[in-house]
Amino acid sequence: MDAHQLPAAEKTQQTHELLNQAYKRLTLDSRRTPMHELVSTMLSHRTNHADEVKAYNTMLERFGDWEGVMQADENELADAIQTTRYPGQKAPQIQQTLRRIQEKQGEINIDFLKDIPVEEAMEWLTSLPGVGLKTATLLLLFNFKKPVLPVDTHVFRVSQRVGLIGASVTANKAHALLLSMLPKDPVELFNFHKHLFWHGQRVCTFYSPKCEECVLQHICNYYQGVRLKKIDT
Repeated sequence: MDAHQLPAAEKTQQTHELLNQAYKRLTLDSRRTPMHELVSTMLSHRTNHADEVKAYNTMLERFGDWEGVMQADENELADAIQTTRYPGQKAPQIQQTLRRIQEKQGEINIDFLKDIPVEEAMEWLTSLPGVGLKTATLLLLFNFKKPVLPVDTHVFRVSQRVGLIGASVTANKAHALLLSMLPKDPVELFNFHKHLFWHGQRVCTFYSPKCEECVLQHICNYYQGVRLKKIDT
């Protein structure tokens, strides 16, 4: 059997091992508070990192704290986060989310998520306006070290091209499917996520992927297709 024809679970493990060698290993230390992570990830949708950071900082500089953001005029909040895409949609979603958190907790704080089961935390987070699986899994893994796997556009693209998941698998289904083939150690899941993220940014790019530089080429379905096309021509 050729390497690219390996079963998906074995190929996923090989991908993890190869990228562990190609990229630096990371420890899982929270870089932001849970509320910061939640709102920043909501702001990041279809927005680059620099514009997300600018929007977040402007918002808190203008309104002071989460209470101020929640009570702000919706149009003024949209103006404060205008460096993001779709600020007119994100502003009410952020305010509705802050209100829901306050209603549940009596304060704008989500630290309670660390003490409840993963499934319950996921269900609660994804019930919030503007919070999907990617946002929920990022928060639960990065801040609370829960055994979940965030799948962003880079992770999804690399996984499909290599053949860890099928071409018809949706991004939402990819979260559970990839997770089922990986160790349930949060540090390993964090490294798998970050390594595929970096690989998608630097090598397996959307346009003109650098297949000749790729450490995964011998197990990659996409590369085999490219190689065969070259042979045919």
